Amino acid sequence: MTAPSLALAVASLHASRRRFVLVAVTVAIVDLVSKAIASRVLVERDVELPGPLDLSLAHNSGVAFSVGVGVPPWVLVVLAIGIAAVVGAAAWRGQLPNAIAAGLIVGGAAANVIDRIQTGSVVDMLHTGWWPTFNLADVWIVAGCALLILGEATAARRQDQTTSPDFTEGTDET
Repeated sequence: MTAPSLALAVASLHASRRRFVLVAVTVAIVDLVSKAIASRVLVERDVELPGPLDLSLAHNSGVAFSVGVGVPPWVLVVLAIGIAAVVGAAAWRGQLPNAIAAGLIVGGAAANVIDRIQTGSVVDMLHTGWWPTFNLADVWIVAGCALLILGEATAARRQDQTTSPDFTEGTDET
C-alpha cells in the first residue's frame, strides 16, 4: 500500500469511527429521553395516534417480545453488553460495511442496558395492537441489523462480481 492510499485508509477509518460513536451516543440519548418522557406522561393514560401506532406504557423484564421473562436481569445485561461489545469492536476496527448501522445497534443496546440496570426492566411505549409493545432502541437495533445484513449482502455481491471470470475478454465482438 502506498503512503497516500494508507493515509486515505486511515482517514476513512477515523471518519467511520466518528460516525459510529456519534450515532451510538445520539441513539442512546434519544431513547433514554423518550423512555423518561413515556414513564411520566403515559402512567395514567395511553395516547392514541393517527395511524397504526399508539403510545402505551409497558415494562419488559425479558428481551424482545418479552422472551426470557424471569431470567435474572444481570444475565440479560451481560448478554446485551457482550453483543454490543462484539459489534462495537468490529465497527471500531472497520470490519463492518456500515458504521451507522453498528452505531444504531450499539446505541440501542446501550440504552436498553442502562434502562434495565436502573429499573430491572426496559420501558416500552410504542404499541400497535398487533405486535408486542416496543421502544425506540428496539427499532434502532432492528434497523441496524437490517442495514448490516443488507451491507454484507451488497458487499458479497460486489465481491462476486469482481472475482467472477469475464468470459467476454479476448472475444471478437465486431
